Amino acid sequence: MYQYILFDLDGTLTDPKIGITTCVQYALHKMGIEEPDPDRLEPFIGPPLIDSFREFYGMNEEEAVRAVEYYRERFSTVGLFENEVYSGIPELLARLKKDGRKLAIASSKPTVYVKKILEYFSIYEYFDIIVGSELDGTRCRKEEVVEEALEQLSADDKFRKRDAVMIGDRKFDIEGAKAHQIPSIGVNYGYAADNELVEAGADCVVGNVKELSEVLLKDDRR
Repeated sequence: MYQYILFDLDGTLTDPKIGITTCVQYALHKMGIEEPDPDRLEPFIGPPLIDSFREFYGMNEEEAVRAVEYYRERFSTVGLFENEVYSGIPELLARLKKDGRKLAIASSKPTVYVKKILEYFSIYEYFDIIVGSELDGTRCRKEEVVEEALEQLSADDKFRKRDAVMIGDRKFDIEGAKAHQIPSIGVNYGYAADNELVEAGADCVVGNVKELSEVLLKDDRR
């Protein structure tokens, strides 16, 4: 049984597509770039924003930093709430807490936004630990986020790394878990490309929240 469960946020607990893609469109417009198709912006869901602006739109460091600032102009007040919790997630979190599991958020999104989203959707109460990045860019890599979450979880005297698992919808989540030698579960209902999670080496891949619940609620790991 996984006693310590680290969840990614975007694409794992919530579907943030509208908020993220609309805010990227806003930032691109401010940078003089028009992108009318939000579907083309789905790759922005998951990795650090500054990397995505550089990779997908050829921005240099200074331009990418400015684009992230524009993105946050809209995201901080509107975009973070253009989001929805996946069906079945609140029930799963409640069951896990009832079973005595320790739950953590390990997100590349700034912690201040993560907390607001969890509070807005009334799932904040289920998490013992919430770890994200900082607005200044500190701790934005998933392996850094996972490291900090594990460090905080290890304050529990009963903590054993083998009882921890990372759950996420992108290769970055799987790679973050591997960097710290913990198992990972990939969720295919998020924003991974075809075979992305398998190729990244996820220990298990599930197709929906029901399957995720079945894996987490199994009591056969001793």
